[in-house]
Amino acid sequence: MAQPSPTQEGTARRDGGRALRAIVPAESFGDWAAATGRDPVAAVLADDEGRLDSLVPERHRRMALSPFAFFRATAGLMAADLAPAPRTGLEVQACGDAHASNFGTFATPERRQVFDLNDFDETMRGPWEWDLQRLVASLVLAARDNGFGHALADKAVRGAVLGYAEAMARLAEAPAIDVWYDRVDLAELEQTAPRRSGRERVAEVREEARRHTGESAARKLTEKHRDSLRLRHRPPFLVPLRHIDEFVDEQATRRVLTEVHDAYVESLPEERHRLLDEYAILDAALKVVGVGSVGTRCLVVLLAERSTDTPLLLQIKEARRSVLAAHLGDGPYANDGERVVRGQRAIQATTDVFLGWTVAESGRSYYVRQFRDMKGSVDLSTLTPRLLRGYGRVCAQALALAHAVSGDRQQLTGYLGDGADLAPALVRFAERYADQVEADHAAFVAAVPESSSAS
Repeated sequence: MAQPSPTQEGTARRDGGRALRAIVPAESFGDWAAATGRDPVAAVLADDEGRLDSLVPERHRRMALSPFAFFRATAGLMAADLAPAPRTGLEVQACGDAHASNFGTFATPERRQVFDLNDFDETMRGPWEWDLQRLVASLVLAARDNGFGHALADKAVRGAVLGYAEAMARLAEAPAIDVWYDRVDLAELEQTAPRRSGRERVAEVREEARRHTGESAARKLTEKHRDSLRLRHRPPFLVPLRHIDEFVDEQATRRVLTEVHDAYVESLPEERHRLLDEYAILDAALKVVGVGSVGTRCLVVLLAERSTDTPLLLQIKEARRSVLAAHLGDGPYANDGERVVRGQRAIQATTDVFLGWTVAESGRSYYVRQFRDMKGSVDLSTLTPRLLRGYGRVCAQALALAHAVSGDRQQLTGYLGDGADLAPALVRFAERYADQVEADHAAFVAAVPESSSAS
């Protein structure tokens, strides 16, 4: 039997995507409504389980700061809200938490700055639409936080959806190898700024990221002790293990770190083992990070090159079960550290050379990466309406690239078309969901006493 030509196969895939519109019309995305009896406060408190008790109040305080802050920490609640709705059935390696603050700039191994997703704690195979819905809801919340009206928020959502569809259409036309090599540059955001002041703000983000190197972080987080460096004690945000009761024995601390380190090295490509061998472990500390991650076990490990004493900081972050897994089932990986790393490698344009995973004796899994490597992010509160729209569009382009690499870009573009049908539906969805988040946030602040300290 004759095999279809590549052109015929691509056409068939696009036709298959178009056919899905009859099953899940684009307009239906605007019909979302909260399920009866949902309890957002109970969902937050359930997600506190397994976190460090001493840091849970800090997590609640940060969540209470604004509806957007609350939204950042409730990816699981949103997944539960989206799960009952019809899906197209087109799966990608989903980020799982693709809100607007989980994009940023960082350095490639060639030291080029690119713009991409930068948080993969929840990543797994899942619906492409959940990522896009989380992004557009976050744009409305960010617009409201900045005092922008509905019309400006809606423009940001519409621009993001159209940008996603346009990027997917371009990628569907490109050879697979070109898609694999594609990158989104921060310069694309600069080009959206209509005024010199806007372009200067984006340039500042680029320059700030250039200065956020491992060496600059080491200067900020370490101090000289005798003839060596050690991590500073800045409770509760940075607490060296020497100040934590169960780790007061220095020899026990070194042994635990060595065991974790050895398992981590095995997860790296073999050629990078030699690179890690150049470094010795000096110190480690618990560090509070983000909003949704507060209370999880996150370590900063200080190493020094054996021959030059040049410091290197690695972050060892606890990998919990993905919030998507409750609705999609667990994936094929042996542990969640491996899930995060393999998911990140699958969809991030370029990954940290130190990215790997490990499992501790307790059974908890972790992933490891450099702590800062020309990493930077855009402070959404500083954006003008025009810059927010441009930023949302660039985020959507980066998201489309991740989905094109890991999913069927032909079927996706067949379903999306030019995005004209999907955009107004997702505008309605994003406004409705932002209203729900504001109500959930108010309920949380009223119900959780320690969150009131944020006001």
